[in-house]
Amino acid sequence: MTTTYLAQYLFTGLLPLALFGYLLGRRKIRSQQDPNARYKASENLFGWFAVSKMLMPAVLISFIGSVLDLFDLVEVPWPMLAAAALLLGAGSVWLALKAIRPSLRVRTALEKTITRILLVASLISILTTIGIVMSIVFEAVHFFRIVNFWDFLTGTTWNPDAATIDDDGNIQPLFGSVPLFAGTFMITAIAMCVAIPVGLLSAICMSEYASLAVRRVAKPALEILAGIPTVVYGFFAAITVSPLIVSLADKVGISADYTNALSPGLVMGIMIIPLVSSLSDDVISSVPQSLREGSLALGAYPSETIKQVVLPAALPGIVSACLLAVSRAVGETMIVVMAAGLQPNLSWNPLVGMTTVNVRIVDALTGDQAFDSPETLSAFGLGLVLLVLTLCLNIVSLTVIRKFRQRYE
Repeated sequence: MTTTYLAQYLFTGLLPLALFGYLLGRRKIRSQQDPNARYKASENLFGWFAVSKMLMPAVLISFIGSVLDLFDLVEVPWPMLAAAALLLGAGSVWLALKAIRPSLRVRTALEKTITRILLVASLISILTTIGIVMSIVFEAVHFFRIVNFWDFLTGTTWNPDAATIDDDGNIQPLFGSVPLFAGTFMITAIAMCVAIPVGLLSAICMSEYASLAVRRVAKPALEILAGIPTVVYGFFAAITVSPLIVSLADKVGISADYTNALSPGLVMGIMIIPLVSSLSDDVISSVPQSLREGSLALGAYPSETIKQVVLPAALPGIVSACLLAVSRAVGETMIVVMAAGLQPNLSWNPLVGMTTVNVRIVDALTGDQAFDSPETLSAFGLGLVLLVLTLCLNIVSLTVIRKFRQRYE
C-alpha cells in the first residue's frame, strides 16, 4: 500500500466513517435519554464508544493485510483491503448503535478499550525488542559457525582482510575483538571522566546554590550543547582538539598521533554533559525540601547537607543518568570516525589512534563484501557481544538502584 493509497483510505474512508459513527452515537443516546432527568450520561462518551467499536476491527484487518503484503505472504489488492476494512467498520458501527442505551455502562466499556490499546502498545514495544535481538542472534550464530567464538573474544588482532584458511577449512583467528572493545572502553572512560564530574557538579550548583535568575539562563545555555549535531563535534575534535593535544604533547616531549583516543573522548564528554546535568538536576530538585530543612536544623552546613542527605537520596536517579550517559558514549560513531581513526590498536596509551565497536560495525556493513562473507557477518558478532555487555551493565545499575532506593512518604 503506497502513501497515496493510505492517505485516500484514511481521509476518504476511515476518518469520515469514524465521524459518522460518533455523530450517530450522540444522536441515538440523545433521543433515548429523559431530558428532565437530573443526571444524564455524557453524549460524547457514547459517540466515542461507537468510534472505538468501529476502529478496532477496521484497524486490525488493515494491519493484518499490510503485514501479509509486507512479507510477501499473500498479495492483497489495496482496494479489496480498504473495502473489507470499511465494511467491517460499518458493521461494527451498526452493532455499537444497537448496544447504545441509557443503561449501558459506557465509561467501563471505554476504559476496557483504552486498556486494550495500552496493552497492544506495550506488546509492540516488547515484540520490537525481541525482533531486534533475534535478528542479531541469528546472524551472529551464522558468523560463529565459521569463526571460533573463543578466538573472537580473546583474540588481539583484528584484520579481516588478512584472514586465512587452514588445512581443515577453518578461518584463522584474525577476528580478535579485544582491540575494538578496548578502544570502546578507553574512549567511553575518558568521556565519563569529563561528563560525570562536570555534569553532576553543574547540576548541584543549579539546584542548590544558583538563584532563580541564574538558573533560567544557565540551564538552557548548558542544554544547547545537546542540540549540536555530532558531526560538528567531530569537526571540533579533529580540527581543534587533536592538534592542540599533539602540540601540548610535543612541548612535554611525548609523542601523540593526530588520530588519538583522547580527543574524541574529551569532546564526547563535553557532548554528554547536558544529559548528565539535566537528569541529575531534575532528580536532585525532586528530593523533598523537608530533608534539607531537617539537616540544616540539626546544625549541618549546606555542603554537608548535600553530601550526606541530598546526594544519597538522589543516588538512584544519578546512577540512571550516568548509565544513560555511558550508553550514549558507547553508541557514538561519528566523533570516533573523524578524530580517532579506523585503526584497531590495543594499547593503554590514549595518545595513539584507536577505534570502537560501532565504527567497525558500520565499516563492515557498508563495505563491498558479500553479505554472507565473514567480514560482513562479524558486525553481528560484535553487536551481539556489545548487547550482552550492555545488558550486564543494566543489571548492575538496577542492582545499585534497588540497593540505595529510598521511599519517601
